[in-house]
Amino acid sequence: MTDCDERLHYRAREGLILFNKGKYFEAHEELEAAWKEEKGKIRELYQGILQAGVTYLHITRGNYAGAIKVYGRSMRWLRQWPETCRGVEVGKLRNDLDAAIEEVKRLGKERIHEFSRDLLKPVIWKEGQDER
Repeated sequence: MTDCDERLHYRAREGLILFNKGKYFEAHEELEAAWKEEKGKIRELYQGILQAGVTYLHITRGNYAGAIKVYGRSMRWLRQWPETCRGVEVGKLRNDLDAAIEEVKRLGKERIHEFSRDLLKPVIWKEGQDER
């Protein structure tokens, strides 16, 4: 995918910083702005990361059904990308989301409030790759 060789959009970079601070709603806003400003298929990567943040937001709010539903959307967007794209470790994000949602399913809607936030992992990306 040649889209992966380009620079990470500056608004996406801001979104990742917010995501990693646990500010999932604010991250959503920045990633959505990047999605709107970009052209081409890369928009779907931003959409997948955005939905990953919304999944985490639902988990933190104890919304079992919302977490399961948005997780499915997120993975639909993220599965098509290679392990790394525009410096973002997409494969790790997919694995982290899988682990989080497995714990959500194990707990069920009655015990989702017991979810350990330690399972909400940051998005890893290489800063230098988006600064050419």
